[in-house]
Amino acid sequence: MGKKGRDTRVKRQLAPTFWTINRKEGKFVMRVNAGPHPGKRAYPLGMVLRDVLKVASTGYEVDRILKAGKVKVDGLIRRDPNFAIGLMDVVELAMGQAYRMVPKNSVSLSPVAVEKAEKGLKLIKVTSKTSIRGKKTQYGFHDSKTLISDQNLKVGDSCVISLPAVGIINHVAFEKDATALIIRGENAGAVGKIEDIQDGVFSLPKRAIVSFENKSVELPVEMVMAVGTDRPVIRVS
Repeated sequence: MGKKGRDTRVKRQLAPTFWTINRKEGKFVMRVNAGPHPGKRAYPLGMVLRDVLKVASTGYEVDRILKAGKVKVDGLIRRDPNFAIGLMDVVELAMGQAYRMVPKNSVSLSPVAVEKAEKGLKLIKVTSKTSIRGKKTQYGFHDSKTLISDQNLKVGDSCVISLPAVGIINHVAFEKDATALIIRGENAGAVGKIEDIQDGVFSLPKRAIVSFENKSVELPVEMVMAVGTDRPVIRVS
């Protein structure tokens, strides 16, 4: 009889390079289920608890914590250890601590502790814009959330939303002089100013020139996220 369903594990040597795991400890490690983030840019929730936050020491302990409903992601209880945790997701523990997953020190995803006032806030990037019936506009975001809104947003802009009920609180335009966070690559985690935005051509994608630490880098706009005007609107580092 054929196998049903996908494997819940992956070889350690094939895991994303930013995962904080011991590559030689064993042959397999848990994999990311299909969900709100691409598998190559996300952690499985169980690994965040065991290997990143270290609130559990074994997979068995992780399962017990999750089945007891003691972990929330973006304000919702999650029980799947393979649930995808990605950029800007807020992981909240039953003890009250909350962490936002952000790029840091050239690593694509690292946890930063957030205060109680920011537990219910999340920064998301607009990735799609669609006109729907009734002359309304539906926006899609980097974490697969969608929202119908009367606000005039552009693809590439960022929004501060409330959690768990998704509602736009603030809007950050992706434009010249905005404060930006580099979300991938060797400069991941750097915060700087957008000096210029260059339109794409046949052989090159649309690019942003970002200045930080006395240097400027030119990156595809997919690697840059607007996080504020003069400074980040929420903690991102």
